[in-house]
Amino acid sequence: MIELAVLFAVLGAASNAVGTAFQRKAASTVDQGGGVRLLLALVRRPAWAIGIAGVAGAALFQALALVNGPMALVQPVFILELPFALLVAAPLLHRRLSADGWTAVGAVVGGLALLLAAAAPSGTREQAAMARWVPVLVIALGVMAGAVLLARSSSSRLFRAAALASAAAVGNALTAALLKSATGRLADDGLPAFLGAWQTYGFALTGIASVLLLENALQAGPLTASQPALTIGDASVSLVLGVALFGERIRTGWWLIPQVLGALVLLWGVLRLARVVPRPAEVVR
Repeated sequence: MIELAVLFAVLGAASNAVGTAFQRKAASTVDQGGGVRLLLALVRRPAWAIGIAGVAGAALFQALALVNGPMALVQPVFILELPFALLVAAPLLHRRLSADGWTAVGAVVGGLALLLAAAAPSGTREQAAMARWVPVLVIALGVMAGAVLLARSSSSRLFRAAALASAAAVGNALTAALLKSATGRLADDGLPAFLGAWQTYGFALTGIASVLLLENALQAGPLTASQPALTIGDASVSLVLGVALFGERIRTGWWLIPQVLGALVLLWGVLRLARVVPRPAEVVR
């Protein structure tokens, strides 16, 4: 089961990498703006449609991964999206990946492997009581709203991109938690239970909100500001939600030392990769 969860998570990361690359290309071709107007402009771009197809495929793989393993394991694996995006973009541009790029890829993969091996997430359950859901929803939605307000009040492109990406990261993690619960209903009780579960409509709404926040983050500022906040934020919040909602466990004690080391190596790799990923206009010719 754990092996299947990891496999589906890796496939989801690869699919999401392709989707994000095309979304980034589409976002670079529209005039400055935000909110619903940005989305309406994007739906007329073929690149955006391809990107959404990639994201939809990633959602399917993500659901399969969450059914087979703990959220605290599945979501961090999606960090591999960034090195996948670089590896996909390089041959499209007829370029060779630089030594710096390969070093960053190795840091991301190695740091993630060390972090997950030391944490060893385990012990998931598919459902959580409403007493757990209510504070999680209040806090997560409140953080997302606060990040959007901070972004709107700032004139710094770096800060706006980071704030919106952070809101998208929280939204992605919350979407994953709701998706895990809804797909658990589907696996256990069939389609009627899935359609009757509030989590089904919850993950649809938060998923749409997260996509919209991501589009605005990509347009608001450089990738070096948005990608680390999105990548690290999603993994961190997902780990917390896995523990808080589904009773998942990670190793503590001296195991925290290699976990912190792995996280630092991972963060360094993500920051380096964000600098070498091609700009939106370079991804698709």
